[in-house]
Amino acid sequence: MKKILLLIVLTSGGHAVLAQMPTGERPAGAGRPAGGPPAGQAPAPQAGNGRVTGTIVDAATKQPVPYATIALLNPATGKPVDGTAADDNGKFSIPRVSAGTYTIQVNFIGYKLVEKTGVVITEAGNTVALGNVALESSAQALGEVKVEGQRSLVEEKVDRTVYNAEKDETTRGGDATDVLKRVPMLSVDLDGNVSLRGSQNIRVLINNRPSTISANSIADALKQIPADQIKTVEVITSPSAKYDAEGSGGIINIVTKQNNLQGFTLDLRTSAGLRGSDLGLNASYRVGKMGFSLGGGGRAQYNTPGSFRNDQSTYSIPGNDLANRQRISNTVQSADTRQQNVFGRYSFGWDYDINKYNFLSASVQLGLRNGTNYQDDLASTTVFFRPTLGDTATNRLSNVKVLDNSNTLDATLNYTRTFETPQREFSVLAQYSRNTRTNNFTNTTIEGDQAGTYRRNLNDSYNQEVTLQVDYQTPLSKTQLLEFGAKDIMRRVNSDYSTFINGQQQTGVTLSNVFDYNQNIAAAYGSYTLSFLKSYTLKAGARYEYTTINADFRTENAPSIPSYGVLVPSVNLSRKLANGNVLKAAYNYRIQRPSLQFLNPNRQTGNLLQYTEGNPNLDPEYTNNIELGYSTYIKQTSLNFSVFSRNTTGSIQPIRQQDGAVIRTTYGNIGTENAYGGSVNANVNINNKLTLGGGADVYYATLDNNTSDVVYAASNQGWVASGRLMGGYNFTKGWGIQAFSFYRGRQVQLQGYQGGFGVYSLGLKKDFAEKKGSIGFGADNFFTPTNKIRNSISSPVVDQYSVNVLRRSGFRVNLSYRIGKMSMAPTRRKRSVNNDDLKDGGSDGGNGAGATPAQGASGGRP
Repeated sequence: MKKILLLIVLTSGGHAVLAQMPTGERPAGAGRPAGGPPAGQAPAPQAGNGRVTGTIVDAATKQPVPYATIALLNPATGKPVDGTAADDNGKFSIPRVSAGTYTIQVNFIGYKLVEKTGVVITEAGNTVALGNVALESSAQALGEVKVEGQRSLVEEKVDRTVYNAEKDETTRGGDATDVLKRVPMLSVDLDGNVSLRGSQNIRVLINNRPSTISANSIADALKQIPADQIKTVEVITSPSAKYDAEGSGGIINIVTKQNNLQGFTLDLRTSAGLRGSDLGLNASYRVGKMGFSLGGGGRAQYNTPGSFRNDQSTYSIPGNDLANRQRISNTVQSADTRQQNVFGRYSFGWDYDINKYNFLSASVQLGLRNGTNYQDDLASTTVFFRPTLGDTATNRLSNVKVLDNSNTLDATLNYTRTFETPQREFSVLAQYSRNTRTNNFTNTTIEGDQAGTYRRNLNDSYNQEVTLQVDYQTPLSKTQLLEFGAKDIMRRVNSDYSTFINGQQQTGVTLSNVFDYNQNIAAAYGSYTLSFLKSYTLKAGARYEYTTINADFRTENAPSIPSYGVLVPSVNLSRKLANGNVLKAAYNYRIQRPSLQFLNPNRQTGNLLQYTEGNPNLDPEYTNNIELGYSTYIKQTSLNFSVFSRNTTGSIQPIRQQDGAVIRTTYGNIGTENAYGGSVNANVNINNKLTLGGGADVYYATLDNNTSDVVYAASNQGWVASGRLMGGYNFTKGWGIQAFSFYRGRQVQLQGYQGGFGVYSLGLKKDFAEKKGSIGFGADNFFTPTNKIRNSISSPVVDQYSVNVLRRSGFRVNLSYRIGKMSMAPTRRKRSVNNDDLKDGGSDGGNGAGATPAQGASGGRP
């Protein structure tokens, strides 16, 4: 019986939506009751002149129940023939009801079903006023309902791949990087740098909004988000025209846990372990049309020892004759490493339903990171090869400390106007974001060559953005949807840096200066969605962006960077086959602008034998993407296959050059970067108890800087593979177990390779107090306590081989408890600003068919 009631709730809800459609847009046959027979007989199909009205109220509080579902049933068949939903004040009216006898059925989630029988509409077209219809709470009955089945960890939707992170207990105590390792098509290295199908040119959004912190480092942004707060991760490989043109690899949207409930709840979560601990507190309060949310949490990372060893040689090329290459120096370095990090994230949200069609929302989010990395007893031995004077050697012992602190403020205000016509929507969005970062290093030589030398670099920077966005969408018919809008991003970047040796400030554009970089991006887009031939959906659009840049140094000549415009087309096509399988194809053209990480000219010389400096004159890179996808279901197994081709011109890549015995790393727009590959992902749900999932991503990469100079010419190619396996089992009495493993293969770089690694984890959880609380245990890399990452660089002037050892095995205890009570309230659509426009790489180193109008395609909002 309970299953039948649940089915009625869902069915009547669907008819309520149908009833709100304009008459001309209803499907054939979705009409009125049959006309005029005696009581108990089927009403006639034509519309009449009768009307049924009333007000839905809570039986206990006598307050209105807005948005309750009212269905008009044919008593002979028990099927709905019309219906509507109550307004903000609980009032409803069903007009144009033909003659006959009906049953009125009223329901809403959290309340018992109410039926009013014998509602008679005469031939003359009378009005039946039901007055107040009281609904009684069904909290006790709902507590007895047993819901069977599990939501799959990975879901394939028409325009994206969705990973349901809230179902994965193995990430407890971790951060967003731990979650992203489990997501199909994504790869995460041990430093937290994320790539999508081998490309780090991605944009990460949080609840459909960007954060300025990711303009400096995506890895830093992800480490500030506790894994416990993530609901889903959405991967969009072929964004529509509504999204910014930036992000040649694609877009990752991290959706945090939110709710649309009435009442108050408080959720406390904590964990403590060998490598880290965290504490989080979230509260929600909603009454009537207004809701508030307050969240905060901190995470500490400690006891993370490691080590590294580096062997590098530099060469000279007399007369550009590679056959006569001569070695200048060879350096061997080694050190012990350790890290201490504290991350925090705090948020306040407010939303207000002005009325049925007008909504306001605002939010403020604060994020912080306090990180310190150490290289203890950094030993360096350098041998200089001098054929005529004889070889010489120098030894140095140093301590290095790198301080990396940042804080972020994101403030948003959104207004959305919907209409009686489904899918017609107008929205205005504004966002202010600012990330302030301090990135300092000190190098103290304690023994050997230059003993007593104290070298220090101070670098304060900020990235500030003001964004305004207007969007409008409207259906042209039942099968067509039109979207268009405009956006402007006003970005200001500043880097103030100084280098000191033994307290004396050094001069030079890369040592001490102030770098200002002001950028404005004005954009407009249009997108058209068409459903045709019953099973096809086409979404095509174009976006134009015009970028102006003004860069300057305080004490040096300003670089001249011209303005430029770009037209970005996108086409997504999907076909639903007769057996329910889906075939998808997509093409898009993307642009990738360099972020501060690549532009900042401040020379980073924490290690005196190799340094990194940015290039303010970098151009954007451009990418063509083509992909095909196929999704199918075989009994309890879902399968997804995809292939892709990516061609990038002007790719931004690290370039390493010899500077005496020192290696200089900077960035340049190399020639071309191509990738061809595919992925396969599977998910199995057996008996609603056991879930299994996994997948593999493989592609072939080619890179070439197209330089004719034999000294600096570089190219590389090779296969890259990564994969993941996961599984879980739910026992009786609240017990559950989950396991996860991930392997990231060797990465191909322009001048070498970055080695692969593997991680795995196991989690056990026990729910108690009717699932209000849980206690769990987790373990990571318990059979292999260390990870070794081997990197190699090879060019005519530089050879380098390094090994980094990281100790990542760990054990933790998790505890969570929730107090308070909520009841369901209506869901509201909320818009967000998406600044998907900066290339943000890391270490050196779904398919996009549009939704049909019936699926509520909204482009920039998943």
